Amino acid sequence: MIDTQFAKHYPTPGRAAAAVRNYRWIAQYAPPLRQPELRRTGPLSLTFEQVEGRPAGPHDLTRLAELLGNAHGTAWTKDLAFATLRIPHRFRDGAVFEDYLRPRQVTLRRRLEQGYLTSTEALHTTLTLLDKTAEGPCAFYKDSNLRNFIITAADELVTVDTDDLTLAPMGYDLAKLVATLLLTHGALSRDAIDEALAAYNGAARRHDAQLGTTDRERLDAFLALHATFTAPYIGRNGYRHSWPDVCPQETS
Repeated sequence: MIDTQFAKHYPTPGRAAAAVRNYRWIAQYAPPLRQPELRRTGPLSLTFEQVEGRPAGPHDLTRLAELLGNAHGTAWTKDLAFATLRIPHRFRDGAVFEDYLRPRQVTLRRRLEQGYLTSTEALHTTLTLLDKTAEGPCAFYKDSNLRNFIITAADELVTVDTDDLTLAPMGYDLAKLVATLLLTHGALSRDAIDEALAAYNGAARRHDAQLGTTDRERLDAFLALHATFTAPYIGRNGYRHSWPDVCPQETS
């Protein structure tokens, strides 16, 4: 059997070091997310076990939602119970997770400059929505793009690309998964999204009752934010559908 490996390269030593730290944090505090084995670290590259399989698809949504709920509940229990969404979370080595608001405020202002928000009024509305969602228990955001989950031939779920982690509300990363499925594969029924949300909440609630409280209104608010954040990538990276065509509020 050939043991294949995959090398990922980074522009600076700091980015490579952060990727290692995030990988190890996930392994320690969110072990439900199985990651490829990290074989070797270098100043500008990391070498991983090569995992073969397919990316996630719409039929995987409920299963992945349950996985995320379990991972977020585990991380809350182990490390994030005393974190707050508006303040960066400090690692034991002194480095930090960015808070929920600041990096997204920066990105939204960039979207205005890029023309994806049509006016300063639209920016204000979106910033207000972002601020409104900055409440409740802390989870983490790892960018749950469907392509960041590999389903192996043995039907195992493997999580890849944990280079960038920030704090986020419970349910926010689930909304990213839903958004990327919509933009890649087209509209999902409300029932399919509701089933995934119920699976997520149920898995999170097994760790603590206060964690499984994300409702559809809150999930839809997260989806609206992701629609703006992902706008530059429509037509690229497998995103074949536009948000107005797949918006869950318009599906049956």
